[in-house]
Amino acid sequence: MSTAWFETVAEAQRRAKRRLPRSVYKALLAGSEQGVTYRDNLTAFAELGFAPHVAGAPAGRDLSTRVMGQQISLPVLLSPTGVQAVHPDAELGVARAAAARGTAVGLSSFASKPIEEVVAQGAPTFFQVYWCGSRDAIMGRLERARAAGATGLIVTLDWSFSHSRDWGSPHIPQSIDLKTAIKFAPEVLMRPQWLLAFARSGKLPDLAVPNMGGKDDAAPGFFAAYGEWMGTPPPSWEDIAWLRSQWDGPCMLKGIIRVDDAKRAVDAGLSAISVSNHGGNNLDGTPAAIRSLPVIADAVGSQIEVLLDGGIRRGSDVAKAVALGARAVMIGRAYLWGLAANGQAGVENVLDVLRAGLDSTLLALGRASVADLTRDDVLIPPGFIRELGV
Repeated sequence: MSTAWFETVAEAQRRAKRRLPRSVYKALLAGSEQGVTYRDNLTAFAELGFAPHVAGAPAGRDLSTRVMGQQISLPVLLSPTGVQAVHPDAELGVARAAAARGTAVGLSSFASKPIEEVVAQGAPTFFQVYWCGSRDAIMGRLERARAAGATGLIVTLDWSFSHSRDWGSPHIPQSIDLKTAIKFAPEVLMRPQWLLAFARSGKLPDLAVPNMGGKDDAAPGFFAAYGEWMGTPPPSWEDIAWLRSQWDGPCMLKGIIRVDDAKRAVDAGLSAISVSNHGGNNLDGTPAAIRSLPVIADAVGSQIEVLLDGGIRRGSDVAKAVALGARAVMIGRAYLWGLAANGQAGVENVLDVLRAGLDSTLLALGRASVADLTRDDVLIPPGFIRELGV
């Protein structure tokens, strides 16, 4: 087996930390303020247990499911993440990995590769939009995504705050110019593999976000787009219903953590929701997404597809989320660490790790399919579930 292969997502993270310049790694680590929500996303999974069987397990197991009209080989999608400066291939390598492993990819409006190129890699692509700019500007992005062949839409609402981190926020430059290169040289030179990969590609990391403009327009910079988002009044539920009406395919709302919001998403005509707190990088003190999942799934799971985003590091985490009501999960940091560690192959490696862990969990639980998982398979300690907005 290749020495580049890793057995756990934790090892992918260790390799990413060794390979990436300090500021790039810290940007991935994220988590706002004290990191309470970031940590809870992880530790909440450890509070859940299993009730395994010892005999009668099926010889084979079906991990496939259907999400937003797409049949995928396992209930794990690659969540949209912004500017992927961890590897020169960025979103193109991620999309190729998704295609190779039979799943779908989310593409951020703040991605570093254009949607036309990402869709061409062959994976079902869900284009992610923020409520940013005028309705005409938003419509322009939707039309471009439609023309490019995007499979569906993800409307992200769980990124609405900009908080510093108690352990220090990394400085993110406006652009990579000579002055910036000199400033970051000490930490970059300590990570020669990362620098060499970009040198071989013939391009420096780019902070432009091409999907925030027209196909033939010059890509705006990250901070120009971020400023537009910050200056746009937050959307109302009427705005969300309008946006949904402009897209004739499947549409997910990402960022639900309360039952009343989940019900409003149903009323607005969404195809799916993701129970999410933006990976702990939004309002610190929000409960772990997995704590809110069961009550939300109970309330609206028969009316809308429910996914979960936040804290997934193992195949057993995927099984816990599905057992508690999720159709599938979305991962972010986990695949970015794989991308940093070994490019496209690293992302495939992360998906393989999750697939193997999920399969072995099903085997121990005596389940023939992810569709057979139920709440009876999971031990939920008293006080674990958070009932918000009930």
